Amino acid sequence: MKSRHLKAHVAVLEANIIFGFGVPITKILLDEWVTPLGYMFTRCAGAAIIFWAISWFMPKERIPAHDLLIIMGGGLMGVVVSQTLTAWALVYTTPVYFSLIAMLTPVSTMILAALFIGERITPLKMGAVLIGIAGALLMVVTGWQSGSGKNDLLGIALAILSLLTWSEYLIITRSVSKKYSAVTQMKWIFLVSSVVLLPFAWPEMGEQRLYSQAWGWDGALEMLFIVIFATVSGYFAIPYAMQYLRATTVSIYTNLQPIVASFIAIAIGQDLFSWDKPVALLLVLLSAYLITQREEKMETQPNEGT
Repeated sequence: MKSRHLKAHVAVLEANIIFGFGVPITKILLDEWVTPLGYMFTRCAGAAIIFWAISWFMPKERIPAHDLLIIMGGGLMGVVVSQTLTAWALVYTTPVYFSLIAMLTPVSTMILAALFIGERITPLKMGAVLIGIAGALLMVVTGWQSGSGKNDLLGIALAILSLLTWSEYLIITRSVSKKYSAVTQMKWIFLVSSVVLLPFAWPEMGEQRLYSQAWGWDGALEMLFIVIFATVSGYFAIPYAMQYLRATTVSIYTNLQPIVASFIAIAIGQDLFSWDKPVALLLVLLSAYLITQREEKMETQPNEGT
């Protein structure tokens, strides 16, 4: 069991490092090559094709209708809604601000778990929530006054909605993640996501520079990275990790994303360093650590994951 837990931690660690790289790359794609809906449809359709192709070489799993609805419903929440909000957020704000807001994911996961599955909120957790909110408010106020995005206030608001829907995805799919392989789950999630996105994305396909005569290899390679690594590899790792780890514990690794994304974004000139970023980073890190401290201890107990 300890070996499986270690592998689960490594899987979600790798996924969030990849997601961190994906944030500034997504920003480049949205600025230069695709619209948010064009980006999302390409991402989902590409992932669906890859996961269905892999599934042909794996043992077939029968999924009852009830579980299939949970997988598809959770997938729509975690992929279509959350990632579309992410794409729109990155149109208006910078990768650094977005990634720092994403660090509140453990906070939102804890609150939603209390509301929907009855997990108790302790005074320690409540204090951590207030610290995390303070970090978010710092970025909102500073971003509103002197941010480097098109509309940092709107971008931050969309980022908050994105992390809330991602937290819901982690909670909704927790039970089915223990029953079925990651490939089985992902092939259905990205198939239904592609079908839902198609009627909205199709009218915009003519606006996609990536699919016109003005396309370039740099844009194609950036999209290929998003499909293969930030989608297929990343979304394969998350349900695998959730077979052995709690949703809140999985969400704590979101904290890696701003470290990776901020370094890359500032290095390539997508964002500027300012005093509020490290202060907000420390506040949100402290919030996430306090919330997940007890859960991390519980992960080491013998009956965890059963």
